[in-house]
Amino acid sequence: MKQLILLLSSSFLLANCNAKESPKNNDPVSPKMETKKEESNAFKGYSIGDEATDFKLKNIDDQFVSLADYPNAKGFIVIFTCNHCPYAVAYEDRIIALDKKYKDLGYPVIAINPNDPTVQPEDSMEMMKVRAQKKGFTFPYLLDEGQAIYPQYGATKTPHVFLLNKENGKNIVKYIGTIDDNYSDEKDVSTKYVENAVDALLNGKKVPLETTVAIGCTIKVKK
Repeated sequence: MKQLILLLSSSFLLANCNAKESPKNNDPVSPKMETKKEESNAFKGYSIGDEATDFKLKNIDDQFVSLADYPNAKGFIVIFTCNHCPYAVAYEDRIIALDKKYKDLGYPVIAINPNDPTVQPEDSMEMMKVRAQKKGFTFPYLLDEGQAIYPQYGATKTPHVFLLNKENGKNIVKYIGTIDDNYSDEKDVSTKYVENAVDALLNGKKVPLETTVAIGCTIKVKK
């Protein structure tokens, strides 16, 4: 029954997401063609054990942020997310909770919006500022202007998590995937993948599950 409810919820969110992003009536591009084109713009991205690149992206306070700005961090919970996607919205409170729980322990959340705002206006910097203030984001919310960073990481969905661990001055990828096993109902989560991964690193242990499938909306790029 739980699996059936989750499946029906997933179908509803996908339909809602697709409805927001469907081509205009005079646009001959089909959803399948659009998805194929979007995915073709993504690079292979990182695997577990790879060194992640740093970046310098504009935050909602109009200041630029990079990983190098956190010299005392033990690592980072980098999450590619956005305003408009129903999956991203469903996870907002949990992303805030992750930052509040782990920032002081050395693993702050760094949120990056990978979408092109000319394709999805709800994900413009102006709307990011509004959303962050409304929700009370406790973490940087950066815009991947020019869409140069998300392909390097290999993000394909919003949200998509990349957990980094500092090792010998390098940011090494330790976990890639989704936040937990139930996006639709936080109260019914059985496995908290990101929390389990960070807890393992804090205790000097191997991450128990290093990769999961990210569930969310496709990243929006120019046609």
